[in-house]
Amino acid sequence: MASFLVEGARSLSGAIRPAGNKNAALPAIAASLLGSGPTTLKNMPRILDVNTMLEILESLGAEVTWEGQNVVCIDPRSVRSGTVDESQAQRIRASLLLAGPLLARFGYVRLPPPGGDVIGRRRMDTHFLALEALGATVSLNSGFEIQCDRLRGADVFLDEPSVTATENAIMAAVLADGESWIRNAASEPHVQDLCHLLKAMGAEIEGVGTNQLRISGVKKLDGATFTIGSDHIEAGSFIGLAGVTGSEILVKDVPIKHMESTFLGFRRLGIHIEIEGSDIRVFGESKKNIMNDAFGSLPKIDDGPWPAFPADLTSIALVTATQCTGTVLVHEKMFESRMFFTDKLVAMGANIILCDPHRAVVAGPSKLRPANLESPDIRAGMALLIAALGADGVSRIQNIGQIERGYERIDERLRNLGAKIDRID
Repeated sequence: MASFLVEGARSLSGAIRPAGNKNAALPAIAASLLGSGPTTLKNMPRILDVNTMLEILESLGAEVTWEGQNVVCIDPRSVRSGTVDESQAQRIRASLLLAGPLLARFGYVRLPPPGGDVIGRRRMDTHFLALEALGATVSLNSGFEIQCDRLRGADVFLDEPSVTATENAIMAAVLADGESWIRNAASEPHVQDLCHLLKAMGAEIEGVGTNQLRISGVKKLDGATFTIGSDHIEAGSFIGLAGVTGSEILVKDVPIKHMESTFLGFRRLGIHIEIEGSDIRVFGESKKNIMNDAFGSLPKIDDGPWPAFPADLTSIALVTATQCTGTVLVHEKMFESRMFFTDKLVAMGANIILCDPHRAVVAGPSKLRPANLESPDIRAGMALLIAALGADGVSRIQNIGQIERGYERIDERLRNLGAKIDRID
């Protein structure tokens, strides 16, 4: 199993550009199944989760061709089945995104339970309720089978603003008979990207970026050429990287309009961020004082549905707080197992009290020690890599496949900033 050998306590400098949004790329791959011709996706991140998703489509019969480093063409015309291989589906949570498009195309889909990060309970009920509202019948056994004679438009109220359930409902509704409303919909940037791709393919969708979507079903969709947006989570990770390593880093081609809550969260930690057109400059070497709330109350960074602070950045914010002066409560509301990686930071010297599965109090700054670490999930893995880069000494990070599921060539790109990272295969 591959690992990273990381020599920390080195100041970094230079420019880095976020890759394409992982969470937009995966539903875009799934949506390509709805086209009557090839779809070309640009700015596609070359990460393990993308490779896995493309392998699943190939096993279904799609033709996948890489036309450049980050350009992939998917031709779905040879797909003849709605049954997904169990071993492949269990490698990735996003395999669940195939339910909507395969159901819309074949009227039948069989999927085993999906895999993915173990960060807490991740309900699938919202997916099933949405598809049932559109006319499908769901049978649950070791996996699940969904079938319908014909999808029909409906007023769908999601019982929670689940990103992937919203995406499945959208992909099913675009080819349903009649008009659909999807209410309490997730509106994250990656959901918006999916809607824009489907509109480029010929779908009729109104309300993109809001929590209410109006979809008029069409008879067929064409292929399209579409560019995946920059990853706002990766850009936020680089803000944390600059803060922990005390470095000045220029992050280029940032989706500024999608990062207001991210900027607010890191500025609350005392991280100095300046916007320069479509770029941001992060001054991690400046004094980092955590901003108390009014009347000296303990400040809090907490996540929530868009446009709140992203859940995928709470791990990064937490490790950043260990190098800031003051005390902050980090409240991860959405997943009850995501905070358990904090024991590894405590072993490195961080001053953290884990109050319960959702809340941790961080007091800083703390001098971090090197350690032998293991990546528990994508975001915690990146947080631990950032911690290792801030620690005084050499750390080893195991199970880096978790990090590489979501961050493209991260060791190579960080070495370009001056980081000392060796990949040991």
